Amino acid sequence: MQKLTNVILTLGFISLLGACASGPRYGGGASYVDPKSIEQTTNEFSMSDIGMVAEEMAVKMLQSPVIAQSKDIVRIQVTDVKNLTSEYINTATITNKIKNKLVNSGRVEFAGSAGQNQAAVDALRMQNQSGLYDSKTAAQMGKMQGAKYRLEGSLTSMTQRGDVKSISYNFNLSLIDIQRNVQVWGDDKELRKVSGR
Repeated sequence: MQKLTNVILTLGFISLLGACASGPRYGGGASYVDPKSIEQTTNEFSMSDIGMVAEEMAVKMLQSPVIAQSKDIVRIQVTDVKNLTSEYINTATITNKIKNKLVNSGRVEFAGSAGQNQAAVDALRMQNQSGLYDSKTAAQMGKMQGAKYRLEGSLTSMTQRGDVKSISYNFNLSLIDIQRNVQVWGDDKELRKVSGR
C-alpha cells in the first residue's frame, strides 16, 4: 500500500512539473506576424495606422511639385509633430517612417534638428580642436548645409459616442519654405475607427 501511494505521488509530481514546463498560460507561445498586416483589435491609434499614415504621406510628399519638379535634392528640417489627441501616440515613430521613405527615394535629405546640430558641432570640435584626429581626414568646420524647408504637423482626434464609439484621426503635415516663411505643400490623412460601446 505504501508503494502504491509513493507511485501515485511520484506520478502526480511528474505531471505537475510537466504542466509547469509547458510555458506561459497567456495564449501559449508567441509567433511573428507580418508588421504590414492591419490590426483591428482596438479603436485606438495602432502600429498599423502609423504604417498606413507614413506610407501615404511619404508618397504624397514625393508627388508634390516642390519635390517632384526639383532638379536638386530637397533638404528639409523636421520639427516635432504635435500629438493633440487624448492618447499617448509617439508621433516621432510616424515622422521617422516618413523620413526613411523620403531619404530612400534619393530625392530628399534631412538637415539636423537643434539637438542633432549640437551633437554635430560637438563632433566637429572634437575632430578639429582636440588634436586627436589627422587634419587631413577631419570633417571641416563651416560646411554644414542649411535646410530650405521645414516639415511640421499635428495629429488630432475627435470621439463621438452613440450606439457605437467612433474616433476620427487627422494627421496633417505642412512643408514651409524657411527663407520666405510660406507654406509650399500640405496634406492630411484621415482615419475613422468604429467600435461597440
